[in-house]
Amino acid sequence: MNRLTEREAVKQILALQTYGSLRLEEDPNVQPATLSGYLRSSRGLWYWLTIGLAAATTLAVFTVPEGLYLLVYARYTLGSIFVLWLPGYSFIKALFPTRVPVPTGEKELDGIERAALSVGMSLALVPIAGLLLNYTPWGIRVTPVTLSLLGLTVAFATAALLRETAATEEELGREAWFPTSSPRSPTSSPASPTVDAIWLRFVEGFRTPKGESG
Repeated sequence: MNRLTEREAVKQILALQTYGSLRLEEDPNVQPATLSGYLRSSRGLWYWLTIGLAAATTLAVFTVPEGLYLLVYARYTLGSIFVLWLPGYSFIKALFPTRVPVPTGEKELDGIERAALSVGMSLALVPIAGLLLNYTPWGIRVTPVTLSLLGLTVAFATAALLRETAATEEELGREAWFPTSSPRSPTSSPASPTVDAIWLRFVEGFRTPKGESG
């Protein structure tokens, strides 16, 4: 019985795919291990949406006048998302990347918890930004407020992107060394993250990782 080499097997698979006899699909459970791969995958869609909404809101604020009918409502809608959602969402994403275990033992935050934390954190960050701007020469005006919120959103979203990519690489390495880790019981109900858990995750996220001893 003749054995195919790896190159010949790949050629046969590609030929079957070309003729439609075989269809290859990306495994949704496979996590991209590099930053460029993450940005090109569907997992990086949240980052592009966040940056796109922030940029679109900034453009609408500076280009759409108040008296322009219909378009001004789009400006109001984008402005509401920009103020009430994006800063807090990107900040919570930086604290709790989707694939990073949190101190409560839950692998990823529930959607309702993430939404509530995002809105609450936005309501906390926006007044702080306004208070700081009040003591600057620019003051609390449309231009400095918009640019400051844009900067916060982009900075937090980029930090979240880097943390999630680094966590993915660390998780892939851990799975390679410890492939037989026992999964969590589906009947267990993890607790919701507390303020102490959020602060602990923030400190651990920016701590220099240490190498694992073999």
